[in-house]
Amino acid sequence: MWGAWALLACAVWGVMGCLQPSVHALPQGQITGLVPQPQHVILVEDAPDGRGFRSDGSLYVAWPASWALPAMSEWLEASGLAWQRVDEGAAEWTWQRTDQDLGPEGYVLDVSQDKVTVTCADEEAAFRAWTTLRQLMPPVCEQGCPTGFTLPAVRVEDHAHLAHRGLLLDCCRHFMEPEFVKTVIDVLALQKMNVLHWHLTEDQGWRLPIEAYPQLTEVGGYRTEADGTVTGGAYTREEILDILDHAAARHVEVIPEIEMPGHCRAALAAYPWLGCTGDSLPVPSNWGVFKDVYCAGNDSTMAFMKAVLDEVCELFPSDIIHIGGDEVPKVRWAECPKCQAKMKRLGLQDEAQLQTAFINEMGAHVAKHGKRIMGWDEILEGGLPEGAVVQSWRGMQGAIEATHLGTDAVVSPTSHCYLDYPLRSTDLAEVYSFQPVPEEAQNQPGQIVGGECNMWTERAPQDQVMAKVLPRATGLAEVLWSGPDVTEAEGAYDGFLTRLDALGLRWGFMDVQPGLEGVPVSLRVAPGRPGEVDVTVEAALRNVGGRVRFEPADGQASERAEEVNVGQSIQVKGRGTIFVDVAVRGRRTGVVEAFPVAGHAAAHQPLDLSYVPSPSYTGGGLQALADGRRGSADFRDGAWQAVQGEDMTCTVDLGKPTSISALETQLYLYQDAWIFMPEAVQWAVSSDGRRFVDLPAQAPWGDALSPDGRQTVVPVRLQDLDVEARYVRMTLFNAGPCPSWHDAATEPSWVFVDELVVESTP
Repeated sequence: MWGAWALLACAVWGVMGCLQPSVHALPQGQITGLVPQPQHVILVEDAPDGRGFRSDGSLYVAWPASWALPAMSEWLEASGLAWQRVDEGAAEWTWQRTDQDLGPEGYVLDVSQDKVTVTCADEEAAFRAWTTLRQLMPPVCEQGCPTGFTLPAVRVEDHAHLAHRGLLLDCCRHFMEPEFVKTVIDVLALQKMNVLHWHLTEDQGWRLPIEAYPQLTEVGGYRTEADGTVTGGAYTREEILDILDHAAARHVEVIPEIEMPGHCRAALAAYPWLGCTGDSLPVPSNWGVFKDVYCAGNDSTMAFMKAVLDEVCELFPSDIIHIGGDEVPKVRWAECPKCQAKMKRLGLQDEAQLQTAFINEMGAHVAKHGKRIMGWDEILEGGLPEGAVVQSWRGMQGAIEATHLGTDAVVSPTSHCYLDYPLRSTDLAEVYSFQPVPEEAQNQPGQIVGGECNMWTERAPQDQVMAKVLPRATGLAEVLWSGPDVTEAEGAYDGFLTRLDALGLRWGFMDVQPGLEGVPVSLRVAPGRPGEVDVTVEAALRNVGGRVRFEPADGQASERAEEVNVGQSIQVKGRGTIFVDVAVRGRRTGVVEAFPVAGHAAAHQPLDLSYVPSPSYTGGGLQALADGRRGSADFRDGAWQAVQGEDMTCTVDLGKPTSISALETQLYLYQDAWIFMPEAVQWAVSSDGRRFVDLPAQAPWGDALSPDGRQTVVPVRLQDLDVEARYVRMTLFNAGPCPSWHDAATEPSWVFVDELVVESTP
């Protein structure tokens, strides 16, 4: 939706004049671009035509001599304005210090006909005020407005609702170039977010230079992919210092995350002695949770961790060092003589307490540098490590528990804050609805100090990150800065979208390309003629349209493809895919949505299930396996139905005796998520629904059950049939626990399926 904003700017914001008029201005009487919404915005009604400050291309600015506002100076320099820093008496824009309590990061901004005045307590608040002033300027000023601009006459009284407003950026699964990281910081600062949680070490890559252990980046910074290519990278110390300077100028705190004691395979590849077994392991190219972790009983490993933290504490000015602490299998520790000896020496009852002891030791070491540790909510499992900040990701319970225990918490639950999730799981509206401080966490010894949105990058290389982060992170920015008085007011979300449009224009001029607010279209599949379904693509977002076509799976698309507009229906017979070329405001976005569908004899016929689908994977309800929509390559697309640890049997009543020529379904394989092939697929047919005749069982997947088969859709088809039946039964036999080679060995496996396709002959 936003990718074409630079081109759309002239059409939508023609009042500013993209052909360089004498003065750029916002539309009369409108304050549309302020995101996050300030606490109070008061238009000065007696100003002529609502106009406030006017510049003809020159600008005189003053602020206290002890303050440095480098980011503002840099922006003004790039704008082409002839600006000067002058004494307060000669200034048109004045920043003045006050001892008055204006709230955290609080400021007052007054724009009158001939003057702009900012009142605040410190440089951080001054920068937040500058961000608001920048958003009051026409978006085209991001490209330059040397001929001048006007500002609306307005008074803004504003402060932050929560202190910690951040984004986690995972640069380990895919390396992010230093300039891109700086652009992310620019985007955060523009929406008053103040934390970059920088994920720098992982199983799949170690990006942080450690002078004492150079192989961490030389070996651990690179991996060999399945196709034989080598990918990766690492930051130099100079690049990190440059990024830190860039962030500091924008009052964004950079919190480094050094994962321990799990998610460390890259480090073990560089120095195998850090693990319990000492085995030489490659940097993995697949995702998931791995058994091999740092050896908590090895004194040399603990000395290594402390040496790493010494360099991290010296390099990063943040008062907080994130140490991860999540998803730590205890299998190696349970089998490790050194770990078991340490547990006995410390009087620990189980491996969870050993993890707490590990983290406590690291926390005490970090405290010697005047800093404190932060960890994911698993660090609570063996008891709260002393002084630790808890980041709650598995829902809100970890944050609530932390506040009851008297420590600070940061919230980033998967339900609202995981931006690696697709839009169909977490869209902008869902993020905006987030309530970061639940009632159970209020008035406790500890407090929720803020929140973060998390951008994990297993499936998002650098060129895809911005479209996932924006505009969803902008919704969280308003939740955390503006607070519930703004975001929970009647009509708040619609107002946010209006203001977001103007911010989107600014992104376009900044050459930042965000993604969509949500899934742009939805699919409605209704019963059609016998053996067919009636498919309609409907707009799910404002201003969305586009063209819709059906391409059959038999490869005859050029002859049989039908094309209609969004909102019109297509009759579908057989298997194929609905493609939607999404347009916004009549302009193509380049976004193409795809929906696998099938018109067949069982579509929308009554189903009987022997199981209760997982609440997380219902496929859309009890009719999911015969609703005409098929699952895509994304198992979270809402079309797949699944159960864990049991067989699945479904029976469809075709309504009358039917000549059946083929039966088909598709299964999902994703071993890292514990999704395996069933042992077999068994079809059976019946004329009365009581006595069934088995057809040949299907189990053609072979090597798909091996460690080499990881994530794919597996079609299962029984064709060349010549049977007549009214009822068709499909049984999927669960393969049992995850196999011994799997990192989750003995845990029950999942079966994912969609759809039961019955092909008939006339």
